[in-house]
Amino acid sequence: MSTLLELFDISRHYPITGGLLGLKRGTARAVDGVSLAIGQGESLGLVGESGCGKSTLARCVLGLEPLAGGRVEFQGRDINLWPEKELRRQMQMVFQDPYSSLNPRMRVGAIVAEPLAIHGIGSGAERTAKTLDLLTLVGLPETMAERYPHQLSGGQRQRVAVARALALNPALVVCDEPVSALDVSIQAQVLLLLQDLRARMGLTYLFISHDLAVVGQVCDRIAVMYLGKVVEAAPADALVKRPRHPYTSALLSAVPVPDPEHQRSRQHLTGELPSPLNPPGGCPFHPRCPKVMERCAREFPPAFNTADAALAADGPRFAHCWLHAPDIKR
Repeated sequence: MSTLLELFDISRHYPITGGLLGLKRGTARAVDGVSLAIGQGESLGLVGESGCGKSTLARCVLGLEPLAGGRVEFQGRDINLWPEKELRRQMQMVFQDPYSSLNPRMRVGAIVAEPLAIHGIGSGAERTAKTLDLLTLVGLPETMAERYPHQLSGGQRQRVAVARALALNPALVVCDEPVSALDVSIQAQVLLLLQDLRARMGLTYLFISHDLAVVGQVCDRIAVMYLGKVVEAAPADALVKRPRHPYTSALLSAVPVPDPEHQRSRQHLTGELPSPLNPPGGCPFHPRCPKVMERCAREFPPAFNTADAALAADGPRFAHCWLHAPDIKR
């Protein structure tokens, strides 16, 4: 599998100002040294608590946020070297709230056709035909083209947002919690749609969510973020069945199981989520970690390979956790 997108130690920091003079009071480290790679045709899930930096990382990937450090490469080329118009054709985004992401003053047909008009693709008749094809592709009747967003249900609006994202035939689609604002039954339909489109069109997804159960269904690999850093990454099945980082274990224990007879011990984390204005030293999770060691407070652990050689299903995986250091006695 060839690499489509690669992040090299990227960071995004926000200065915090205040007072009458607007002096700088600190720096919020929204993304702090993240390295990841996504292969062509792969779906990578990015999970973590609200405020961990998932959406900020997505905007960095799209070139919408300036980096404090590191670089983003798309198809082997720094995104800063891409012509902006061409980069926008190659990367598209599906936002969390379909109602606020669609212009309420435009009809559905005009919304879906807008990317084609901006990029000067096709004549008016060709854009109309392409728009109707896209609506059919996402499971909407052609008559929807004449409606306004407020006349659609939440699931229908999100299908319109997906159709708009696909109008330019992008190589990468960033899905920023695309089903969290929908009813559970509608979530399943949209997830199945995204899976079907990926198979039919060879799409690559960066799928952002706080729900591990959702990500486990649609993604090949999962990366777990905490306070601006990736703490674990692994194939989806392996991570869900055998998490290696204590934070991942805690997230999985909070996922509801649709079986009233299933008994599972919940892992409750102590303490509060630290502020990105003053993150703890070492591993950012150590103040709340049930397996904390002395060295966790001193240095952020490197990426330790945690693949299980005895299981063929385990692909490459790593965890930034001192529990997997070679010198740890087991």
